[in-house]
Amino acid sequence: MSRAHLKFMQETREISALFTLIDDPDQEVFTTVSSKIVDYGGSIIPNLENLWEMSPNEEVQERIEMLIHKLHYNDLVRDFTDWKQNPYHDLLFGSLLVAKFQYPELATAPVLQELERIRRNVWLELNSFLTSLEQANVISSIVYNYYNLKGVEVGYKNPDDFFIHKVIESKKGNALSNGVLYLLLCELLDINVKVINIPRQFILAFFHTDYDQHEFTGNPQTKIHFYIDAISGHIFTHKDIEAYFKRISVPPVPSYFKPLSHKRIIQLQLEELAKCFKSKKYQYKYEELMNLSNLLED
Repeated sequence: MSRAHLKFMQETREISALFTLIDDPDQEVFTTVSSKIVDYGGSIIPNLENLWEMSPNEEVQERIEMLIHKLHYNDLVRDFTDWKQNPYHDLLFGSLLVAKFQYPELATAPVLQELERIRRNVWLELNSFLTSLEQANVISSIVYNYYNLKGVEVGYKNPDDFFIHKVIESKKGNALSNGVLYLLLCELLDINVKVINIPRQFILAFFHTDYDQHEFTGNPQTKIHFYIDAISGHIFTHKDIEAYFKRISVPPVPSYFKPLSHKRIIQLQLEELAKCFKSKKYQYKYEELMNLSNLLED
């Protein structure tokens, strides 16, 4: 018998022994068993799913679900670490990682195909002679009228409102997820639109084509044509934004008009999504999401 085969049999025996202890009433025993199972990594998930199907006990099923979640979460921590270390923080990939928190088996190909379909519809209506305002009208017309994307107020009852694949599937999202979809389209179409740092809002700004956030040293607001409300695609003027700052009694300092990095946008998605899990039952999910956000800090 080969050494590899022997090792496989030993592992199989150890896994079987651990599985028989999953229902142990002693919390200390279960904690030890859990950490040993989690040490095996994601490859053990099919075995756990099989065990879940064969277990008639609801409490044991809940324990197995928690173990599977923990294994998926560990994978996600690794993926986010890799994403952070990559110098180009791809916004779509980051958004899909956020969705994988709740949908670990998410297939990404349909999301990419649908995004490409919308991009193509917008692209067919654009030409190089359009002004920024005309470009914005084309995007809004395709996305909100033809494609029929709807906006909902940010509430923390439905986590699905925050996930890019669910927004594309249901054609409904909040300011943050609709805004990310709008931003992704603009990036694919090479249109200079950015999310800016306005307090308590997720607002997109149409910047002048020559604006480069890494080189420009003045007040970024002077390089903005107008603003977009991602919930509806409506346009805000500079006057509308000034009125908003007056209403919240905050002076409109230049830093509020600075574009947010992709990393900060993904952190915002994680932090806002976390607020959906503040109940005692799901407190662990709140903490996990905040840990992922902290992981992206420099």
